[in-house]
Amino acid sequence: MGGNKLHGILVPLITPFDEKGEVKVDSIDQIVNFTYPYVHGYYICGTYGSGPLMRIDQRELVLEKIVERVKGSKSIVAHIGSPDTETAVKLAKHAEDVGADAVASVPPYYYAHSEAHIVEYFREIAGTVSIPVYAYNNPQRVGYQITPQLALKLREAGVVGMKDSSFDIQLFMEYKLTVGEDFEVIIGTEALMVPGYILGARAFIPGMSNYAPEVIHKLFELLEKGEIQKAAELQFRVNKVRRELHKLGSMLPVVYLAVKSRGIDPGLPRKPFLPAPQTLQEKIELYLKELGES
Repeated sequence: MGGNKLHGILVPLITPFDEKGEVKVDSIDQIVNFTYPYVHGYYICGTYGSGPLMRIDQRELVLEKIVERVKGSKSIVAHIGSPDTETAVKLAKHAEDVGADAVASVPPYYYAHSEAHIVEYFREIAGTVSIPVYAYNNPQRVGYQITPQLALKLREAGVVGMKDSSFDIQLFMEYKLTVGEDFEVIIGTEALMVPGYILGARAFIPGMSNYAPEVIHKLFELLEKGEIQKAAELQFRVNKVRRELHKLGSMLPVVYLAVKSRGIDPGLPRKPFLPAPQTLQEKIELYLKELGES
């Protein structure tokens, strides 16, 4: 990992399951091999990776398999977010033990928590491991926002940065203004890569890298070369396809079908998610074809 900061594209990898809801290990290899040339790292067991739906042993297994496959050649961030502190701490220790570069966590969810509870949750995680700890702002999933003021308290508790999936570029700026320019804010979507990059983001966690990794890689390369106009044109194409895919139904099952349309066995999503109707595959393939045309 270059310096202490994350850089480039970290794919929030989907986790493949079999009919019984167990991890489909051979499919992990396929998905990693498919994305490997186009990403700088892996974000494991987050929203796309179904982490909150999985047993602890499954989350540990997925991380072990990916660390083993990547062997230090890419950054690996393990998402350890849990409703209880004990599970998050256990997963953080395991992540450090097996060789992850960093851990990230949504704040504790389901119950409403005071800021004091949230700060203590992150303080315990940060006090347990010596690898970097990131907070993960995902208000749609958790039910509340990590405000810039709370982010400042989390920094004092040992958090080094934030994965932000709020889709709010103004909030990105507020984090920087409130917490400090060197507080690392990672954009948690492909939808805001151009504005995020211009405002200083250098790491992105785009779900689209699961099924169109070469397109997202190209977008990042254009930004790195300073070809902003070309990057902006590609950003609009990415966002258009993203919008169309979101219309097809629950996004996670659609992503599994999109990966399948690339010739990779994505396994099944984990219940209560059900596979997207096979009839959507043709539409998905058309959108992806459109995305791939320069």
